[in-house]
Amino acid sequence: MADEPRTYGTALGASDPTTITLLGQDLAQDVMGTVGFGELAFWLATQRRPSWGEVRVFEAVLAALADHGFTPTAIVTRLTYLSAPDSIQGALAAGLLGGGSRFLGVTEDCGRFLHDVLSTLDEVPDDDAGWDEVALATVRARRERGEFIPGLGHHVHKNGDPRTPRLMAIAREESLFGPHLRLFDAIGRTHSRVLGKTLPLNGAGVCGAALADLGLPLELLRGFALLARTAGLIGQLAEELRDPVANDIFLSVDRASRPVPPQP
Repeated sequence: MADEPRTYGTALGASDPTTITLLGQDLAQDVMGTVGFGELAFWLATQRRPSWGEVRVFEAVLAALADHGFTPTAIVTRLTYLSAPDSIQGALAAGLLGGGSRFLGVTEDCGRFLHDVLSTLDEVPDDDAGWDEVALATVRARRERGEFIPGLGHHVHKNGDPRTPRLMAIAREESLFGPHLRLFDAIGRTHSRVLGKTLPLNGAGVCGAALADLGLPLELLRGFALLARTAGLIGQLAEELRDPVANDIFLSVDRASRPVPPQP
């Protein structure tokens, strides 16, 4: 008897000669023009349709991470386009590849860090005093090991990242201020008692906490940051088309270079 042909199950996109389905919905009739892109991205990742409040928090995260000026990801995208204007995909990919531990990757790092701390608790605190106690113990332990707190500090917003209180407020308004955000908020209140200085809770970190509270897979948190930054990089390329600066950036470095002896 011949082996039965193998099949591959998916709850995502599928099609036949007359229809396309996505997440069990008719794509043309039930999704297009009805479901927003942020809602769809959440739905695709979780395979459950989010509530309005979840969509609002999720889209606030996407907006927070879309663009932050001439960061390395934006500059490399513009320079790659200067070098290969026939490769829009290459320019976008170049910028996205720079999403690591210093830019964008903090979103995932912070979400994982907070989740790891929460997984060690026998019970979750029910008031700020309890969360402050957990936060102090966490910061002390990290300092003793010589490790940084993901999401703490910012190279520009030294006195406070404006995205942080706004995203926290939105999460509270939607009753989605969960344990990851509560711990992150407590770290913001208490870390100076251990470190001897006050650092801001940055936007990438609060986004990681909010995404974790939404129940999104920790393994995908950086992916959501990259999704947001893709929109920003398209904006960078659109502006480069209208008002190019990449060649000036290139020449400013090229003309300032100087030969030095080899240093083996």
